[in-house]
Amino acid sequence: MNCQEAQRLVMPYIQDELTDRELEEFLEHVETCPACQEELEIYFMVSLGLRQLDEGSGSFNMKQEMEEALDLSYRRVHFVRTIKIACYAVNTLAGMGLLSTFLLQLRIWLG
Repeated sequence: MNCQEAQRLVMPYIQDELTDRELEEFLEHVETCPACQEELEIYFMVSLGLRQLDEGSGSFNMKQEMEEALDLSYRRVHFVRTIKIACYAVNTLAGMGLLSTFLLQLRIWLG
């Protein structure tokens, strides 16, 4: 992902509208690109500040809130990866079980 693509995804990220794949790519890019980190920080703080002013509440510790949002996003990406790995493992085990059952049945038929 390049900077232009990442910057296009800043607002969808803030509004929690990214797919799991987009979120993963976005976080990978933002983690290594200071310019995109700064862009995200600016948009996040403006968006959060306006939302807190509208609600009349909030701590106004926007830096901490952004860090918490990023941490939550990293956890989501990690969870999705873990689920995918578990699904691959279960599918592999199921396939191996079916193959073993077939081979044992074949041995009975031919034996």
